[in-house]
Formats: sequence, structure tokens, C-alpha cells
Amino acid sequence: MEYRPLGESGIRVSLIGLGTMTFGEQNSPEEAFAQLDRAVAAGVNLIDTAELYPVPPRAETYGRTEAIIGQWLKARPGMRERVVIATKAASRGDWIPWIRGGPRLDRRHLEAALEGSLRRLGVETIDLYQLHWPDRKTNFFGRLGYEHDPDDAAVPLRETLEVLADFVRAGKVRLVGVSNETPWGVMKLLQLAREHDLPRIVSIQNPYNLLNRTFEIGLAEVSLRERVGLLAYSPLAFGMLTGKYLGGARPSRARLTLFERFDRYSNPRAVAAIEAYVSIAREAGLSPAQMALAYVNSRPFLASNLIGATTLAQLEENLASLDLALAPEVLAAIEAVHADNPNPSP
Repeated sequence: MEYRPLGESGIRVSLIGLGTMTFGEQNSPEEAFAQLDRAVAAGVNLIDTAELYPVPPRAETYGRTEAIIGQWLKARPGMRERVVIATKAASRGDWIPWIRGGPRLDRRHLEAALEGSLRRLGVETIDLYQLHWPDRKTNFFGRLGYEHDPDDAAVPLRETLEVLADFVRAGKVRLVGVSNETPWGVMKLLQLAREHDLPRIVSIQNPYNLLNRTFEIGLAEVSLRERVGLLAYSPLAFGMLTGKYLGGARPSRARLTLFERFDRYSNPRAVAAIEAYVSIAREAGLSPAQMALAYVNSRPFLASNLIGATTLAQLEENLASLDLALAPEVLAAIEAVHADNPNPSP
């Protein structure tokens, strides 16, 4: 396993991290334990979760993923010292009223969110505490273009960062990060940290895959120059890049079979690109999934590639991407497809 720095913290995280949003919905606690055990045995030390999980979010399952990870930590003496636990506070959203009546990134909400996560995880300190998405209205979750709302009543970034600073001082959080952020948001948070002696974010968890490389447009330079590494989520685009959904196939237990709402990577342009990428992999004698993951693994701005799986077989295949270095002709073919059909699923 390769390990990369988490910002300027001195902490190094595994190139492959384990995403857990299926725990408690598609995966039982027993299946989750097996995935966690196998991942750690392979050298994975970054375990990523969120108070919102599992996905799709429902009031009945809120917090269940964190609770399962907490049960695993309790059942594995000494494991807490071996892993980096990352979780996220849900941000502004009237669509999730069961979370504090619609969460915000102010002091009252963040304090409640942190205490709930600490309790469910059964830990005294969260290694990486992330803001799941911005409190302000901006372009994330599939929105490519920014549309300004001058009347947006967002919680000020400084206020949010000051609360996180109190968490760090209290020893309840070691490091802070963001998710679904924009270049402006990252740079503003870094500016506020510098000017007011507040915690400096160490990571940004955004989508990044062959169908969505928008991170490269503005955030890649920020990430490299400011040493704020990418934690890439959806590296297989909801599993679409494995090719298992081509031709309208819907495998049993697969996410898109169970939950039709996940259509971010299913538009006609995306399907055309997927067909091209899968063809490249098969012509090169590669697993489409491993090719897609190996591409993400190779990016210089990447801190960790957050893989997810619903079966141990999928997990094994994903872990094996660590051993794959893409040949120059494969990389060239990938870039040709991207040039013809860039970012069909932002």
C-alpha cells in the first residue's frame, strides 16, 4: 500500500481509502465488518463515513453507518490506533428535515452533529472532521455552472471555522476538511485560517472519475499548490464505469437496480463515454473497474481514492487496482475519449 500526506498534518493516509455509505442499507453489519477487516488487512487506514449515511439517506437509517463502524472498532481491540476515522457533518438542507430540522453549519448544529458522531463511533476524537457540502448556495452535487443568489443567507465561513477550531482545541477533532467544495470556498477557508489563526483544512472530498474530471479545472491547482489533497469519491461513477450496467443491464443488489434516483451518470453522453472506456479496458486486457480506479490512483493531487463495494469480490477487485500502472497507450486512449466527450456527468 502507498501512503500519501494529509495536508501538512504529518498524517499519511492509504492511497486507497474505504468508503462506507452502503453500510446499514445495502450491507449488513456482518458484511460491513468483513469489508473493514479485509481493507485493513490490505493496508487501508482511511475509513470514511458521515452522519448522513447510509445512502440513500432516510430518517429510519440516519447515523446507522457510523454506529456500525463504532461496533466494529469496539469488537477489534487496538484497531482504533491503526485507522484514520473521517466523518462529515451534514450541511444546509431542507431535504433532510430529520437531521436537526434541517442542518446548518452554525455552532448549535455543528456541536450536536459532532457529539452524535462521537457517540455513534464510540471514540473520543475524530481524526478528520469534514463539512459534507457548503452551507451557501453554490454549484455542487451535479451542478456544473454557478448561479449567484445575492439574497442567500449562508452561515459565514469564518463562523463555521471558529466552531471547528473549538473542536480541535477541545481534543474532539484532530483535523478538518471539506467536501463538495469549490475553488473559491477552499481558498477562502485557507485565507481565514491564515488571517485568524484557525484550523487549516487538509483535504477536499469531491467526486472524481473518468466521467467527471471537473476537479482538474480549478481545484487541481489549488490542491497541489496549497497542499489540500483530494479524497476522491465515486471513482467508479456509481459502478457505471465497471460496465455492468451497459445495455440496460440491472444486476441484482446493485445500487442502480435498487435505487432509481441515482441517475447522475446515466445520461446518453455518459453512456457513450462509458462504452468507449470499457472498450479501451477490454482491448488492453484490463478490468474496466481497475482501469478506472488506476487512473484516479495516478493523479498527483490525490490523497486517497475512496472505493466502495457491496461484496468482498468487488472489494478485492478494487484493491487490486493498486498494482496496475496504466500503459502510455491506454492513457492516451483515455485522454482521446475525454477530449471528444469531456465531463458528461459533472
